[in-house]
Amino acid sequence: MFDGNAMFMFTVFLVTILFIIWRPFGINESYPSGIGAAITFLAGIVGLQDIYKIVGIVSPAAITILSTIVMSIVLESIGLFKWAAYNIAARANGSGVKLFWYINLLCFLMTLFFNNDGSILITTPIIIQILTILNLKHHQKIIYLLSGALIATGASAPIGVSNLANLIALNIVGLDLNSYAAMMFVPSIIGLTSIACLLFSYFRKSIPIKISRLSDVNLDYFIGREISGGKVTNFHPLKRTGEHLPPLFDWRLFKICLSIVVSVRVSFFLLAPFGIAPEWPAVIGAGLLIGVRWYFRGIGAIDVVKKTPWYILIFAFSMYVIVYGLHNSGLTALIINGLRDYVSAGNYTTIFIVGLLLTVMSNLLNNLPSVMIGTITLTEMGLNNQTLHVAYLANIIGSDIGSLLLPMGTLASLIWMFILRQNQIKITWGDYLKVTILVIPLGLLISLLSLYFWIKWFIH
Repeated sequence: MFDGNAMFMFTVFLVTILFIIWRPFGINESYPSGIGAAITFLAGIVGLQDIYKIVGIVSPAAITILSTIVMSIVLESIGLFKWAAYNIAARANGSGVKLFWYINLLCFLMTLFFNNDGSILITTPIIIQILTILNLKHHQKIIYLLSGALIATGASAPIGVSNLANLIALNIVGLDLNSYAAMMFVPSIIGLTSIACLLFSYFRKSIPIKISRLSDVNLDYFIGREISGGKVTNFHPLKRTGEHLPPLFDWRLFKICLSIVVSVRVSFFLLAPFGIAPEWPAVIGAGLLIGVRWYFRGIGAIDVVKKTPWYILIFAFSMYVIVYGLHNSGLTALIINGLRDYVSAGNYTTIFIVGLLLTVMSNLLNNLPSVMIGTITLTEMGLNNQTLHVAYLANIIGSDIGSLLLPMGTLASLIWMFILRQNQIKITWGDYLKVTILVIPLGLLISLLSLYFWIKWFIH
């Protein structure tokens, strides 16, 4: 039975999640989570000692994610993403099928090099711009937008630095980035590939065989076009400078910036064995990009300061305070007592119980608090390190891939729905679910089975 503290904390948690999903008056998610955390602290369920511990866990992950978002803001300002939109449209060369695979590849790479929320913020406007320029119909746009969003969100699973929740949880279970990638990269890539193929199979008859070529549209306006309400506005005539290169694009600046981004991403893994946390190369890389842009373009850091979602620090910290409140009030003990024997029974049982549990929790409660609850619960079960790490990886597959079943499953999906509404592109929960109900369960099953067989081979 729940005691008074447990009932109170459970109510605070559910109300907080409701307001994060609802977002009345367009408020960002830091407001309800901040209020919920303040109530939890003032009620005495989480004390000062817990707060210090939470700061140490959350801060490095949040700083890393913010640094990668800063990088994306700088790259956007120098025209990289418009360049990407141009080249995707050009390389599709009038083929709707090629466009499908290029857009999914773009979404995957953006998440791999930045993070899932940042990827959605970057790729969704790019895709809308491409589809609008190529004059696709509404039902045709949904094919590319939905498949791209699912791949961009799920692509946070292969490496630990592409998702805020993954990074926070890594610190808790004591798993370094290289070990995570060694055990997770292959099974999650298999899972994502299967999802992409399932999406293609589902949409195959609806994907237009032929679409407009870039030669059929007025490229003189390409870079100057802005998308608003699904229409192209703000025409600024510019001249083309090459067959696959948009106007006013500085190729030298692009190569330098891309080199910095790749170097930072690689350094996460090269420096991990030396105990250097990923937030250090991330911050240095963000600073270098800002400096390089200033040197070439004379642009300072004001736009970066304005556009960076600093509230992520408050959101991540506040959600962890609330989850820690659930833990302190005894709610996680119910999961521990109910599942400990099953989770420790063997890798197969561990992977499927934890993966399916986190899938259900993520779709009902959102994946960020769910993966936090799952990780804290696992660390309290007294599991050996190998079982703990395997359970954690299943935890991530459930929260990163299984969570795609409903739009409320991830913050990235909610952001995607919001961007579509801003651009007057209508997609209902029913439209979303009739695709994901056929694709995600099978993709999740393939991902969990791949994890089981890969771990079995990896360990032996």
